[in-house]
Amino acid sequence: MDEDVQLVSPSEHGSKRRVSYYYDSDVGLYSYGGAHPMKPYRMRMTHHLVAAYDMLQQMDVFRPRRATHLDMTRFHTDEYIDFLGKVSPETAEELTGSGTRFLVGEDNPAWDGLFEFCSISAGGSISAAQRLNSGASDIAINWAGGLHHAKKREASGFCYVNDIVLGILELLRQFPRVLYIDIDCHHGDGVEEAFYTTDRVFTCSVHKQVNFFPGTGDVHDRGYGPGKGYTANIPLMNGIPDEQYASIFQPVIRHIIEWYRPGAIVLQCGADSLSGDKLGVFNLSMEGHAACVQFVRSFNIPTIILGGGGYTTKNVARAWTYETACALGIEHEIPRMLPYTDHLEWYGPRYRLAVENSNMQNDNDSAYLEGVKRKVLEGLRDLPFAPGVGLQDVPRMDVGQAIGLVDDEDEESEMDEIDLRLSHHVRNAHTVRSSSTSSSGEEQSYSSGDEAGANSSRARHSRSGNAGSRAAPKRTFFRRETELAWNSHSRSGPGVRATQHAWDDEDADSAVRAVESSFVDLGMGRKRRYDVGIMSSWKPGPEDSPETASQLETGTDMTSGVTLEDIKGNAPDDQKQMCIDVLDFYASLKDHFAFSVGHRLKLLEVSVGPMINKKSQAIVVCEISLEDDMLNLLGTLHGGCTAYLIDM
Repeated sequence: MDEDVQLVSPSEHGSKRRVSYYYDSDVGLYSYGGAHPMKPYRMRMTHHLVAAYDMLQQMDVFRPRRATHLDMTRFHTDEYIDFLGKVSPETAEELTGSGTRFLVGEDNPAWDGLFEFCSISAGGSISAAQRLNSGASDIAINWAGGLHHAKKREASGFCYVNDIVLGILELLRQFPRVLYIDIDCHHGDGVEEAFYTTDRVFTCSVHKQVNFFPGTGDVHDRGYGPGKGYTANIPLMNGIPDEQYASIFQPVIRHIIEWYRPGAIVLQCGADSLSGDKLGVFNLSMEGHAACVQFVRSFNIPTIILGGGGYTTKNVARAWTYETACALGIEHEIPRMLPYTDHLEWYGPRYRLAVENSNMQNDNDSAYLEGVKRKVLEGLRDLPFAPGVGLQDVPRMDVGQAIGLVDDEDEESEMDEIDLRLSHHVRNAHTVRSSSTSSSGEEQSYSSGDEAGANSSRARHSRSGNAGSRAAPKRTFFRRETELAWNSHSRSGPGVRATQHAWDDEDADSAVRAVESSFVDLGMGRKRRYDVGIMSSWKPGPEDSPETASQLETGTDMTSGVTLEDIKGNAPDDQKQMCIDVLDFYASLKDHFAFSVGHRLKLLEVSVGPMINKKSQAIVVCEISLEDDMLNLLGTLHGGCTAYLIDM
């Protein structure tokens, strides 16, 4: 059931909370390289300072379970995580082809222990989320987390694995709505992108305006499709001090919490917004930065507190230590003179806890800040109050296991063989509601043969031996937002419901850019697009009745000898052969789906060519019979990252 969170008026900051603290002593041993600004050693400095202030005795302290390959691929692609597990300074050149694709730019080098570091960071955030899910803690802290730039299939901004997304996906098992707040000086683009099309996660980022890395986070970026309005961006100018920062942060966050009513909050405390940071451009004191933690804590909502950026190491340790005290409600009790630690000399010459404001120029005026605040609040005005979601028990297993794609005993081999890498471009992906894309007449055009086949498969999947009494709803992996650039037609018959899409040559370029899809990345590496229009249907399975088998034979089987002459266009033979290889790939994938899941999937078209950012992709258009509970389960496990399955 979807139960609204009971909001409590902001309480006194000093009231006690049950706090869990996650730290792996190995995290400080890793290095991005001597000249790299990101220093994992700052987590060790923070921990030693927290211990010296005797805070560990007031928290539940855990060494988190390290995230596995399976944990990471609940968001990231298998191919990318496999790469991170293999790459090192010695193998980076050997893997140059993949390296340039996955480790984008010099900011994200390959270094010894990269995968282990990522597993520590991600494991801490996942464990923190599980702790909140169990109700054992009110606040969970993982200073090794907060790596908010990492994308589904590539590193970005010193971030390789997005522990925040993985933690939020874990929270979505328990909480209907999660609020993500990011106070790093850089926009939290990786988290925003992951949840750009869902209303189950509200993302709010306060950052330097868009002429600054990563160049995203404009105030007008507000989400897409079902996620429209569930993204808020607060871009600020250089040099903002404590008072102005609080004047925009607090009213916006209060409004979001009171309206959205999140079940849990994830707060990313990137310390590069502190004054004097090597890469940051804000002018916040330690108290001004920590005021965000105090304000969020005051709402008494289960909260995960994460690290993030921060490149003046001694100030990062100061701020995160003080914010640990804020989580405990003892910030007014700890002395401002630093206690002795092994790193005490790093804090000279003052040896005090505070990080002071500087006299840097402030480019923010009241009119600008009021304008930004007004735009953000106006964006919330027309949205429904506290959107609901029907919750269900979600088994603790990989998506492939949960929907029957692989069995427990052959998980590794099957997933290695059939690597379905769903990716997306969040600004061009959304859910299309069935009411807007189909009529009752279209729903009735599905023949009894399809229904019988789908029911037979579902019976096999459930091992009950009894066919279902009704056909599952039809879904598709792919649909355009508008039909303007498509010529479409349908044909119906026994066991056949085929929809063929063709490019409109006059609008081909814009269609390529605007295509809305969840696509499979096959790494084709080609610069031109060629279309393949091969109609296909299922071969009958041994469990199908003769009548059903006859119906399923209708159409052209995809494995029945496609030749170069079957492919439209004037592509060279080697590229036509590549298209045939794509068809063969989907033939094996289709058979695997049919046996393991009981889907009735019909390949309609494969287009090979550059879709997004000049990267060649393959697009599959297909129909699926899928029970509603499986559809909901898939969406839950992916946390609404994108509309992988869309109503047809």
